[in-house]
Amino acid sequence: MSGFQAAILPIVCALLGLSISFAHAGPCTAEISRFEKAIRDSASNPYAGLMAPQSVAAQIDRQPTPESLKQTQDRLRSQFAATMARAKRLDTKGDRAGCTSALNAARRMYIL
Repeated sequence: MSGFQAAILPIVCALLGLSISFAHAGPCTAEISRFEKAIRDSASNPYAGLMAPQSVAAQIDRQPTPESLKQTQDRLRSQFAATMARAKRLDTKGDRAGCTSALNAARRMYIL
């Protein structure tokens, strides 16, 4: 293999890899990627993260316990992960309306 062929081979492989990834991109792929990047970028923001509405018990008179906070956080993480997985699954199927709806639901769960 000549020096030219050895130098051009990685470039050709990279371009083929990019074309394959673009061929499999769904209608919401770019939006999902931007949202995931925004989440990663907000890691240092203490006000960013998952949120949920206040429970009725908290509105009445009950203080949260460390255990109830952990359970709520675990439930939120699970719901968020499931919602993002649904958005990605619908995106893979080419369902623009479905993946947009799921992605919007995930955005409502996360404060950036």
